[in-house]
Amino acid sequence: MNVSGERTFAASRATVWKVLNDPESMAKTMPGVESFDVHDDRRWTANVKIPLGLGGLKMKVDMEKVEEREPEFARLSAKGTGVGAIMSMETSFTLSDAAEAGTAMAWSADVKIAGPVGSMGQRVLQPIVNQQVQHVLGALDAQVQEALARTDASAKGPAEHGAEQGVSPASPEAYEPEPEGPTTSTED
Repeated sequence: MNVSGERTFAASRATVWKVLNDPESMAKTMPGVESFDVHDDRRWTANVKIPLGLGGLKMKVDMEKVEEREPEFARLSAKGTGVGAIMSMETSFTLSDAAEAGTAMAWSADVKIAGPVGSMGQRVLQPIVNQQVQHVLGALDAQVQEALARTDASAKGPAEHGAEQGVSPASPEAYEPEPEGPTTSTED
């Protein structure tokens, strides 16, 4: 089954690249992730429950980044096993500057499913795959926006602490700092 498409993000190519190449950010985009282990910057494993109609298919999915040309292209290979299915997937994306601003992403995936689940056929699986792709792209956009917000916050500098604003942790109302110098009068 081949699926492909395009998506535009209101963020720089560097921000989108960072999210797409961060395993923890990508885990947040995948539907049904129950656990996630990063082995190194090129390999990681996810235990997922893939929604399939009335039930779900539990799979262990090993992912590996097999090619990259920062900040424009990457290709990922994934192999999954579960009761009733073996899945293999090759996916890639290409980033470029968008016409208006931001980043354009062209993506494609070739998904193969074998076993009883795979025997359901493309006619049954295609709508499920399309739904999951839309979920992943929506979650990816949210991850990019979060990364953009973190970048904006760090560019503004460190946040002010309560003490810098004249607020005591013991009592949240504003307080005056202690006066400098002697606190008692030396005169009678």
